[in-house]
Amino acid sequence: MGTGGALEQTGGHIDDGHHDLRHHGDSEVGPGLLDLAVNVRGRTPPAWLLGRITDSLTDLGSYPDPARARAALARRHRRDPDQVLPTAGAAEAFVLIARALNPRRAVVVHPQFTEPEAALRAAGHRVDRVLLPAPDFLLDPLEVPEDADLVMVGNPTNPTSVLHPAESITALARPGRILVVDEAFADCVPGEPESLAHRTDVPGLVVVRSLTKTWSLAGLRAGYVLAAPDLVARLGEARPLWSVSTPALVAMEACVTSEALAEAEDWARGLGEERRALTEDLVRSGLTVAPHARASFLLVRAMNGESLRLRLRDAGIAVRRGDTFPGLGPEWFRVAVRDSGTRHALTRTLAQLMVT
Repeated sequence: MGTGGALEQTGGHIDDGHHDLRHHGDSEVGPGLLDLAVNVRGRTPPAWLLGRITDSLTDLGSYPDPARARAALARRHRRDPDQVLPTAGAAEAFVLIARALNPRRAVVVHPQFTEPEAALRAAGHRVDRVLLPAPDFLLDPLEVPEDADLVMVGNPTNPTSVLHPAESITALARPGRILVVDEAFADCVPGEPESLAHRTDVPGLVVVRSLTKTWSLAGLRAGYVLAAPDLVARLGEARPLWSVSTPALVAMEACVTSEALAEAEDWARGLGEERRALTEDLVRSGLTVAPHARASFLLVRAMNGESLRLRLRDAGIAVRRGDTFPGLGPEWFRVAVRDSGTRHALTRTLAQLMVT
């Protein structure tokens, strides 16, 4: 192992006494609060997508058939349909992985989305953590123990917003190891240059994708897994029948058309501009922003981070606390990147709070 990170062992509880792994951004929001805690693009899907979903409700008397969605997702990523498994959001994918696999040594790279570890531990697996060091939170493949036969990492990573080079991720792969890459925010990056979704040459690779964030489908639950056919079959056997609804399957098919992909690409370019502007505003406010951000959120540090987060809440703005992520403390919080009007509201409030 290298020297940049830290290895931490955990047992079988969802709350290990330090981190509530089931705490998510939606826990921070409430009536009357400006929501900068949840990483979903908006409150509702675009009108054209909402229309497709609404039209699908006439078919609710029939059981869901995933064939069309699987075929569309396969075309999107230049794969065969038997390498695709639609899921009820990325969260179901992590549960299926935890149920279907029996790792001898599971390692989760943190800070990252906590649901993968929570799913593993709920299934009775012991988990080791590799903690990436602040302030850059960059992945060093040498930090992952060589005997790990299941490794889980996010790219771009939630909450750090770091996009790891594809070479760093593929360096984790080896025969006898399952490598799970959470790409829920991959489409935040124009062109998705570091995505492994199309790669079929990486041994043991499992890519988890989500349509929740970009297309505002958190309430519908739409995600999928990309993996070798034998792994897809194992994961499929671990889930209940018809776990993905007809409206979700229709949404998956709609979101991977050429027109939808072009719209997502345009949004990602605009997101980059808003992210840069928000970063500059936060730094001018005296806060530290974790570098290399490429997703739809920023990880922010303040000496009085917990107090500032609570004062923002009292002022009507919800941000996501950082101390429930392994590897972070109460001085960290996560801020979603929104439109310029929302950004100005945040920076005006910060300007008032930082001088009082």
